[in-house]
Amino acid sequence: MTDAVGSIDTPDAEDEAPQSKKSRKGGKRGKKGPLGRLALFYRQIVAELRKVVWPTRNQLTTYTTVVIVFVVVMIGLVTVIDYGFQEAVKYVFG
Repeated sequence: MTDAVGSIDTPDAEDEAPQSKKSRKGGKRGKKGPLGRLALFYRQIVAELRKVVWPTRNQLTTYTTVVIVFVVVMIGLVTVIDYGFQEAVKYVFG
């Protein structure tokens, strides 16, 4: 049984043809030297950084304040729990 793509039992025509060219490992990147690969790496970093949506100063201040308040609250919570365990251990073990 065949469909528009082909049958599962028979391979596609592209799969049957042997590859006549030896392909280098790494494709186009394999042809460049170490400095070329390093330059490509830094160009890709710059391209990705241009895609980033950077926060405004107001947003950055808000996010920083939220993080600091959260950390202070968590420090307080852990301190209270630690003090409770300390008192419980003193009560149990004398």
